[in-house]
Amino acid sequence: MDTEARMDLVRQVGEEILTEEEMRNLFETKDRIVAYDGFEPSGTVHIAQGVLRAINVNKMTKAGVTFKMYAADWHAWANNKLGGDLEKINMVGDYLVEVWKQTGMDLDNVEFVRASEIVCNDGYWKKVMQIARSSTVKRILRCSQIMGRSENDALQASQILYPCMQAADIFELEADLCQLGMDQRKVNVLAREVGPKLGWYKPVVVSHHMLMGLGAPSTDTTDAIEKAIEMKMSKSKPDTAIFMTDTEEDITRKIKKAWAPEKQVAENPILEYCKYIIFEKFDDLVINRPEKWGGNLEYQSYAELESAYAKGDVHPMDLKGAVAGKINDIVAPVREHFEKNEKARKLLETIKGFEITR
Repeated sequence: MDTEARMDLVRQVGEEILTEEEMRNLFETKDRIVAYDGFEPSGTVHIAQGVLRAINVNKMTKAGVTFKMYAADWHAWANNKLGGDLEKINMVGDYLVEVWKQTGMDLDNVEFVRASEIVCNDGYWKKVMQIARSSTVKRILRCSQIMGRSENDALQASQILYPCMQAADIFELEADLCQLGMDQRKVNVLAREVGPKLGWYKPVVVSHHMLMGLGAPSTDTTDAIEKAIEMKMSKSKPDTAIFMTDTEEDITRKIKKAWAPEKQVAENPILEYCKYIIFEKFDDLVINRPEKWGGNLEYQSYAELESAYAKGDVHPMDLKGAVAGKINDIVAPVREHFEKNEKARKLLETIKGFEITR
């Protein structure tokens, strides 16, 4: 595969690439390119963390990138997730890896790493301290959105340490590029700023789209990135998120009541799931309708569906029924694994008993 073909795959993943020139240079000069993405183990996994993540990882590995998927357990501890219980957080880390292994992710080119392994490395905390010494408190506080926090929140000291740890992770993992969501952009830019100052390197940043939750769009801000963060799918709003072990009934119920105004394309989560998930996994989408309403509709591409929806040719409730069916088809193998595998089932049962804390 030539460089431009590889770049096209990266562009399909990245809503923003810092920078395309640097990404192209990696392809042309390095035999082994390492990317990383990480999640706090803080509860059950939804489809943005599971299905969409696998789709994006597979595009990157197809382009020749090796991935390190990072279970950021110490970061969840610092961020007071699950009440700051590290034992519970570690159990969720086990579950997180178990889910990723069932999503169709290209496991031949993926390595699973835990923060609890990395923090024991010689030199890790020296990197954290070097980054802290190269940054102001104000600069670090601007990164607080990576934890789902605001600069105005009353942060614990551990949460101020968090961005320094996440930036250090990049260099400790020897990642050439950071392939995380747009909500992690600020800390990745911090790493690009401090890396050359400390005699290291400037990592490339490929920031992927954050899948919307099923609720109505936020009206609290006009800043595009801040708005996307507020609207993203979140486990703290369980009725607006589709989880990887949701039942078919759960999926149908949640999607049926989702925000999806007739003819409105922008900020429509149902159309988002079609664009970023369904047409990535299937060649078409069939919408079943009674003959008295014109019979079934079939679309071969997202662009075709979007155009029809904008014209009013597709009713939201008809589309919701088709989307619920496809999402269930995607989630079903993961759900069945946690039903049939005794170890996985017990792990999920235990985690479901944990109280999710913000």
